[in-house]
Amino acid sequence: MARYTGANCKLCRREGCKLYLKGERCTNGKCAFDHRSTAPGQHGAARKKVGEYGRQLREKQKARRYYGVLEGQFKHYYELAEKMDGITGANLLILLERRLDNVVYRMGMAASRKEARQLVLHSHFTLNGKKVSIPSILVKAGDVIAVKETSKESVKIKALTENYATATSPKWLEKDAANLAAKVVALPAREDIDFEFNEQLIVELYSK
Repeated sequence: MARYTGANCKLCRREGCKLYLKGERCTNGKCAFDHRSTAPGQHGAARKKVGEYGRQLREKQKARRYYGVLEGQFKHYYELAEKMDGITGANLLILLERRLDNVVYRMGMAASRKEARQLVLHSHFTLNGKKVSIPSILVKAGDVIAVKETSKESVKIKALTENYATATSPKWLEKDAANLAAKVVALPAREDIDFEFNEQLIVELYSK
């Protein structure tokens, strides 16, 4: 499976904002973006005039990298969003928010989406009682995501879930701390996404 293997901090620097790709490191003062926020490369610090297309491209790249999806996957979500009722840009972000790896991260079961994706790939979670290993599965209202019984004894999982009961999660997830699980009580809404996106620029880019 294709995946990005470069330095995560370079992605934040390129987009000019923190994308919180490395968990605790992004908030504990060790973040590279805090010390060097210019774009990577020899000419990264140079001022460049950004046109309409450039702003649209950067917004698309920011959203794609924030959720950790590849270009082909992102375009597929956009095509799905176009066919749904409602506003295409909001639909796109909601689809990305419904990915299983993002839900595991939102539950507080992983320090980053990248770590959540790895945990799902290694089959540490169940969806409605069945083992899953596909990070891109889209959850729906009523779904229950839980740590697999045999994984609860894992040292890694124990460390990650030590503070699960007190970890914050969005209102569309109902946590069951005793069973290391969470239920999707409703689909996320646009206002539940707490990162700043201008999704209209993404729609304009794909509409060309």
